[in-house]
Order: sequence, then C-alpha cells, then structure tokens
Amino acid sequence: MLYETAADAVFFDPLAPAGEAGFWDWADERCDGRRVTVLETIAFHRRGREEFAARYGAAAVPPAGVVAHPFPVAQETVYWVPEHRALIPGDTLIERDGELSLCPPSWLEYLEASPTQATLAQALQELLALDVELVLVSHGEPTTSGAHEALARALGAA
Repeated sequence: MLYETAADAVFFDPLAPAGEAGFWDWADERCDGRRVTVLETIAFHRRGREEFAARYGAAAVPPAGVVAHPFPVAQETVYWVPEHRALIPGDTLIERDGELSLCPPSWLEYLEASPTQATLAQALQELLALDVELVLVSHGEPTTSGAHEALARALGAA
C-alpha cells in the first residue's frame, strides 16, 4: 500500500509483485523527488521491506501525516492517516465474509503474549476515538463505508 504527498511516498508492508516488470517503473515514478518511508505493521509482513528500503534509501519512521499506534500485546503497529481518515492494520483486523473482524484466534497463538481475542479487542479500543472512514486491511477487502461502525462491531464481537 502506498500513501503519497507532495513531499513523501510511504509504503506500508510493501511486497513487489513477482514477475511484474512494470511495477518498479510505477514505484520509481511515485518516489522520484520524494522522501521515501517504508513502514511495517507486524514482523510477519516484513516481506519486501528490505528490498524497498535498499532501492529508495527509505526511512522507517512515520513522516508527518502518518500516526503510529503501537499495540505491544499484538506485536503490531496500526497506522492512522488523518488526511484520508484511513486506518492501516497488519493482522489484528481483517475482512472476513464481507465484514471487518478481529483476526482468527489461531493467529494470536504465534505472538509472544498469546493474547485472547477479548484482550486484543480491549487493546484496540483506543482506535474508536479516531474518525475512521476507511480501514485498509492486509487480508481481505478494504472497508470503505461505515468504517467506524464496522470497527466498533469488530471490537465488540470478541
């Protein structure tokens, strides 16, 4: 996922598509003359991070306009882009059966603290203070309408 401003190009959990020669041309055009940042939501999404960082000499600290919300219990950072009212989670929130939901309990077993869904939902409650219009998940389709309500339902379902 890419967020662009006049001065910045910010990649979230980047992964270059294999065999797509035109991808790097597209990415190079967007990064030309901009500060490039590569942000990772969760270590499991490290994927192409190093490749992007090396290619663009990218920073790993969010620029102005991107707010990090770290959640140690989930070993994840959820990013907030206020300009677009967009929330960018890694694995904690996914789309399943057309609905925004918490990740499956089995995904939490791989985390150091092995939190329950209820613990995760409690930790994520602070996100409800944001005026969320979009939830751009890594797994499934984005939530592009009624996002704040969908987030509240997902966190209340645990």
